Amino acid sequence: MSQVPYTRVKLARDNARPTGLDYIQHIFQGFVEFHGDRRFGDDPAIVGGIARLNGMPVTVIAIEKGHTAKERSFRNFGAPHPEGYRKALRLMKQAEKFGRPIICLVDTSGAYCGIGAEERGQGQAIAENLLEMSTLCVPIISIVIGEGGSGGALALALADQVWMLENAVYSVISPEGCASILWKDAAKAETAAASLKLTAEDAKNMGVVERVIPEQNLGKTIFYDHIRELLAQEIEILSRNPELVSQRYDRFRQIGCDGVTG
Repeated sequence: MSQVPYTRVKLARDNARPTGLDYIQHIFQGFVEFHGDRRFGDDPAIVGGIARLNGMPVTVIAIEKGHTAKERSFRNFGAPHPEGYRKALRLMKQAEKFGRPIICLVDTSGAYCGIGAEERGQGQAIAENLLEMSTLCVPIISIVIGEGGSGGALALALADQVWMLENAVYSVISPEGCASILWKDAAKAETAAASLKLTAEDAKNMGVVERVIPEQNLGKTIFYDHIRELLAQEIEILSRNPELVSQRYDRFRQIGCDGVTG
């Protein structure tokens, strides 16, 4: 059995891999971070604010893991709390009010599943994001830059276009979690990864994502410049589309249908 899928998982989790803040720093200009969900508090696992993309005002929202042990602890290892998702939704609705395109950078093993998060309505926060994102009248592009884990990732990925980096992964569950459920043995994560169809190529073939971004220049100026131009070009196209909301709805309704209607 091929080891490639689980190798991709390890690459997606690499501490040296660029995180959301790295993309924000190198792709956008004049980023101003906003804080808080206006209900409970601020979640450092989600960073969001306004910036410019080639001079165009945009709203940028990123799930941030951090690089060092101290940063990762502060960012809760990229596992957002409900207030993080509510902060993201607040910024997205603000973006709609002012006509700003939305760009989301996704990198999480999943939403935080601690008792406090559940008490504060984790499931409801994710569901509200999915509902509201399906009706926003501005272009939305989401890029899975590392891990795309379950509903925690999908809560920022109900977009007009979803892209993935070459070594990113996108799955309903982690390979370790899947192996623990199916075989009661997390050590069988490699076998689970091969069955989950979690690679960027798998997602592209299934119509889950529209674009796979090569990583040969990962972290270099040419890499960020390439993504900046792709974003600018795609936003220009989406901004001219009068059927944006209905096509976004249809995009997600048809995933997994295999041509079956009804």
